[in-house]
Amino acid sequence: MNAPLLVTGGTGNIGSRVVPLLRQAGRDIRILSRHPRTPEPGIQHVVGDTVAGDGLAAALEDVEVVLHLAGGAKGDDVAARNLTAAARAAGVRHLVLISVIGADRMPIGYFRAKAEAERVIAASGVPWTVLRAAQLHDFVLPVARGMARMPLLPVPGGLRFEPVHGDEVAARLAELALGSPSGRVADLAGPEVLDVPRLVAAFREATGARARGGRLPIRLPGAVGRAYREGENLAGEGAQRGIRTWREFLNERRPVTQSVSRSVVRR
Repeated sequence: MNAPLLVTGGTGNIGSRVVPLLRQAGRDIRILSRHPRTPEPGIQHVVGDTVAGDGLAAALEDVEVVLHLAGGAKGDDVAARNLTAAARAAGVRHLVLISVIGADRMPIGYFRAKAEAERVIAASGVPWTVLRAAQLHDFVLPVARGMARMPLLPVPGGLRFEPVHGDEVAARLAELALGSPSGRVADLAGPEVLDVPRLVAAFREATGARARGGRLPIRLPGAVGRAYREGENLAGEGAQRGIRTWREFLNERRPVTQSVSRSVVRR
């Protein structure tokens, strides 16, 4: 039996994709979550909360590698402080964090918390790796779906995404967790940069939803709008690029998206 690899957020969108990859690599997994779950072969579930700081000492017992995927709209910086303190006390040898591209550039609370989490981990004394990733296709999907329903398509000037497939992010995270501490590695983004009209057009094509009128240009105000127009949320040179496109993702989900489109058309 090998030392368990602790995954926070192991039942979430990315975590549920990473855990099977780590199991295939022969690692025993311990998943930290806020609610008890039934154990599975090679997978132990423990109850804890990174933001509250509960259950971390027990979760980290005999653990050498931590993959920190748990996150939310608020509290990622607090969770990082709690987890790194517990990891340092437990003698963890490698802490891997998923972050977001533009964390230190975008004037948005979520991004700032991610940037602070990166700083905390880098200064913790625990050997570390940080991967910044673009928004997942799954997270962009509700945006495209909601806009496709509108009589006029809002087009925020300069708002662009480079969505990446969740499986590709999971594969990279598994690779990093099984490797040596590497500091901040190359960002991981999708293969294309898409504005709102292109995102929505591909969604409508995949779902069979008809266009619902013209476009409504919108100027995002203030520092946030300026940051988006300057592409501060986008990956720069040296980033790794995924292969699977937004259109391919939508085609994978065609039965689901087609059922959504029928409800859109009936409106």
